[in-house]
Amino acid sequence: MIVRTTAEITGTERDVAAGAWRSKRIILAGDGVGFSFHETVIESDSVSEFHYQHHVEAVWVIEGRGTLTNLETGEDHHLGPGTMYLLDGHERHRVTCADRLRMLCVFNPPVTGSEVHDATGAYPAPQESAQQVARQVLKA
Repeated sequence: MIVRTTAEITGTERDVAAGAWRSKRIILAGDGVGFSFHETVIESDSVSEFHYQHHVEAVWVIEGRGTLTNLETGEDHHLGPGTMYLLDGHERHRVTCADRLRMLCVFNPPVTGSEVHDATGAYPAPQESAQQVARQVLKA
């Protein structure tokens, strides 16, 4: 059984921020459960672009409001509490925040926690991420 709080994750290597977003990675690949689970906050009056080429992401909005734009089709979707979106086609997307968004996110395959968005907004392939973690473990 794994029990964690976001309070104990805050300020650790599981608390990752860049630009207008911050992600608290509650469950990671190293936990061995086949998915990762994150609480992500994107600040109001911001625009963020993402593209997960190697991961499927499900997002459930629990606070705030904004717009999700599919950058491949141009289609916009309203985001608000109770909205869920699934990036099952690895869609490049933009999140435009009107009010601070707080979301719960699930990634499959799970992220390791060491991923960094590249210039396209993507994370590296899972095998590359696993190799990064292995190198970090060997250094410790």
